[in-house]
Amino acid sequence: MDRDAGFRAFVDAHQRPLLRLAYLLTGEVHRAEDLLQSVLVRMIGRWSRLRHVDNLDAYARKAMVNQYISWRRRRDSDEVPSAEPPDRAYSTEDSAVLRIMLRQALMRLTPKQRAVIVLRFYEDRTERDVADLLGCSVGTVKSQTHHALARLRALAPELAPRLPVLDDPARSEGARR
Repeated sequence: MDRDAGFRAFVDAHQRPLLRLAYLLTGEVHRAEDLLQSVLVRMIGRWSRLRHVDNLDAYARKAMVNQYISWRRRRDSDEVPSAEPPDRAYSTEDSAVLRIMLRQALMRLTPKQRAVIVLRFYEDRTERDVADLLGCSVGTVKSQTHHALARLRALAPELAPRLPVLDDPARSEGARR
């Protein structure tokens, strides 16, 4: 078995979920592919040390979130300010419209807020899991989640009824154990 077979097996097993995470973080297919590629390139360069890591999937996810946040710090904003909000000629009940609205609102969150929302609610991870992945405290995850949900409600009030309520016992740490 050649030395890269383990890496190829890892990529084969985890590429799709990692690409999904990258897309949710970046909001664009091409940037998601670039993000995943940059993380995988870094991982293969360190593969001889990484193959002994207990949870390579968690390592890759953490590396992806960190790389994404690093990219966002260096990148200028793509947003174009507008004096007038666009006219709304659609029904907010249309699921495609709701997905687009959510994506647009997510793109306006800070990178850390978006990472917390994606990890908590899309990947359905516990606060502890997110804290471990992001290398921060559970309290930071809770406050970032609270601020991100408040900002999403402000940016897209149409989505507010569909956004998670933090007091929901099904979402709490104790309900997952």
